[in-house]
Amino acid sequence: MRGFLLDEHVLVALQAAILRLEPGIQVLRVGGPSAPPLSTSDPELLEWIEGQDLLLVTNNRSTMPVHLAAHLGKGRHVPGIVQLPRHIHLPSLVDDLILIWGAGFSEELRDQILYLPL
Repeated sequence: MRGFLLDEHVLVALQAAILRLEPGIQVLRVGGPSAPPLSTSDPELLEWIEGQDLLLVTNNRSTMPVHLAAHLGKGRHVPGIVQLPRHIHLPSLVDDLILIWGAGFSEELRDQILYLPL
């Protein structure tokens, strides 16, 4: 796992905060350079992260599990999805994401949703 794709509804400050502490992590944001465009559908995001080896960081609790099940049902896979809590404490969230990246949990997260905080 090379890093993270932040969905477009995640705090903009998250990307900068991660990169400030760990500049070696690839952190892309939907709508940004080298990332899917704004309004990309959830199924398309899952296909994209599958090809890019990036974890999807999202706060989409209602439909993402449904889209993941459909994606897996087609015999597809994802590196993993990180589900953010409703109330975000940015420093803790950044620490958790850096820990996930540094520990290399890629196989444990494959085809799974990890709910933060850890």
